[in-house]
Order: sequence, then structure tokens, then C-alpha cells
Amino acid sequence: MRQVTVLAYPGVQPLDVIGPFEVFSIASRLARKADQRYQTQVVAAAAGPVRTWSGLALVADRSLARATRPIDTLMVPGGPGAEAATRDRVLLAWLRRAARHTRRVASVCTGAFLLAEAGLLDGRRATTHWSACAELARRYPRVRVESDPIFIRQGAVSTSAGVTAGIDLALDLVDEDLGRAVALEVARWLVLFLRRQGGQSQFSAQLGTQIAERDGLRDLQGFIAEHPGEDLSVPSLARRAGMSTRNFARAFRRDLNVTPSVYVERARVESARRRLETSEAGLAEIARDTGFGTVETMHRAFRRTLHVTPGQYRAHFRGAREA
Repeated sequence: MRQVTVLAYPGVQPLDVIGPFEVFSIASRLARKADQRYQTQVVAAAAGPVRTWSGLALVADRSLARATRPIDTLMVPGGPGAEAATRDRVLLAWLRRAARHTRRVASVCTGAFLLAEAGLLDGRRATTHWSACAELARRYPRVRVESDPIFIRQGAVSTSAGVTAGIDLALDLVDEDLGRAVALEVARWLVLFLRRQGGQSQFSAQLGTQIAERDGLRDLQGFIAEHPGEDLSVPSLARRAGMSTRNFARAFRRDLNVTPSVYVERARVESARRRLETSEAGLAEIARDTGFGTVETMHRAFRRTLHVTPGQYRAHFRGAREA
């Protein structure tokens, strides 16, 4: 069995621990052969309860001193307690020793600070939660910090963005071990809407836009995201919302702080991005399906929104995924 060890410490973000833990646990149950399964454990300074940031207590299976069995995959989660953990000399010494005998090491969220403090990210590309990227770069200038990707895999060391990105990274590790079909089945068991790839941005249109106060406008936001190829002109959207064109435009801008046309363009760019990341469809097909109509129109929207062309975005995404 592959030994998956997840580190815990006081103040850790519980979902950083539980998310990847569940991915490997479900993958193990889905694996067809015994040698494809994972054996999971949580380790901490001492065996027993560990108080997390949210107040939930996790139970560590073993202390660091007794976590001597060979580790295949070591996951280092983040959380508000990561700052104190970077000053724990015993923990850092264990992390350095364990990394030398581990096939791969991965961090979730601000767990990247522990890897950086241990010297495991020197000279490497790395990411963390978007709010902590500037601090990671300031404190560890030898680390090539990138604030955009969901996760970065470089050789035996991987880092991921905030909280749920650890699930995406864990799914990618399962994909490497057991294949795409198993990873997708795990995602389905977790009822994930979309399995995100490493090169995908932390800054999606949905995450970057506030939710409307009016029920009708919130419903409209969902419709726009799910039907980018429909007629999403202001008059059409106003009719769907049951409002006059003028009142609709005012209400939309007041609730969302952006005009309907700009919102629709961002949503279409987001949809096109996912297609570029997850399919081999041509640019003309993607432009048609996501409501741009022509490649030229999609090209201009990508330039305005992402400052790259669709072709450049696809090439960059594949390069980030393969690096």
C-alpha cells in the first residue's frame, strides 16, 4: 500500500487535512488491486487530539517521533497555526528528514510556508492562497511564487492554493497513481461540479463577482453561467428578469457593481477558459458555443480580461500542467 501521511498541528485548517484525506480514502476503496490502495494517517507532535483553527479536534494516529514507516505522499496543510509551526524546530527538522525519504511532498494553502521554511521550495515554482502569495514571496525570495494557479506540481514537490484547492491537487496525485478514470470517479463521489486542473486560475469570474441581493438577479447569474451561448443581451436578460431594460440595467449595476454586458463577457471568458483547459475543441467551436460567435470577438475579450489570446492561454495552461 502507498502510505499517505497528513501533518497536523494546533491551528491547522481542518478542511486542508480532511479534503485530501477523503480523496485518498475514497480512491483506495475504488482501487481494484491491493497494491493500488492507500493507507492514510495523520501525524502530529504527539498522538491524540489536535485542536484545529475552527475548534474541531482531529486525532493524530502517531507522533512525529513514531511516524517512522516509509511515506509515499506527505501532505502539509495550512491554516492560521502555520505561522507558529514555521518556528517549531522539531517539526521542521522532522519535515526535512521525512522529505528526503518520501516520493512526493505537497502543501495545501499556507502549508507552503512550512515547506519554504524547511528549504524545500528553494528554486521552485510555488503557490499558496491568493491572500498570502505576497508574504510568501517577501519572506522567501528564493521561491518563485505564482499567485494565479490552483496548484503547481514541480518534480517531487507540489503546492496548492487555498483550502479546496488541496482536493484538486490530491485528485491530480490520484490521477498520476491510478489513472484519470479513478480520479474522476472520486470527484463524482465527492459531488464536485468541476475537477479543476493545476493551471486553472484562482481568480475565476464566479469567485471575483459578488452575489446579487435580488432573487431574480441571483437566478439570472446562474443562468448566465450555465448558458453562455444563449442570447444574453440586455433586453433579453431584462425580459427574463421580468423588468424593463432601464430598471434592469440600473438594478444589475447597483447589486453587482458592474454592467450586464461586462458581466456577461467575463462569464463567457470563464466558460471559454474551461473549454480550453479541458477539451481539444478548436477555437471556432469554443467561440460559437460560449456565445462569442467568432474567434476574433473571443480574442478581443481574452485580451481585455486576461491580457492573453485564447491560443496563448491554452499553451500556457498546458505548459503549467506539464511542468
